[in-house]
Amino acid sequence: MSIVQTATEKMRSLPPEKQQEVLDFIEFLQSKLAQQNPNQEQQEPISFLTAAQQFAGCVDGGPGDLATNKQYLEGLGSE
Repeated sequence: MSIVQTATEKMRSLPPEKQQEVLDFIEFLQSKLAQQNPNQEQQEPISFLTAAQQFAGCVDGGPGDLATNKQYLEGLGSE
């Protein structure tokens, strides 16, 4: 029998209040573990350009630069 199965069986024999305490303790252990391993949850922010660098120029055809379409931004901000 695995640890999870044993713990589940023993937890089922407890009254609901004690089951809630067990759940609270598990959540406490998870938060403690997350504080010890901050790299799992948080990564150093990077720019969109850096994240998308591998995709730059991967589409064939179309204009190389949207600035070639002179009407693209026409009227922007006038409303």
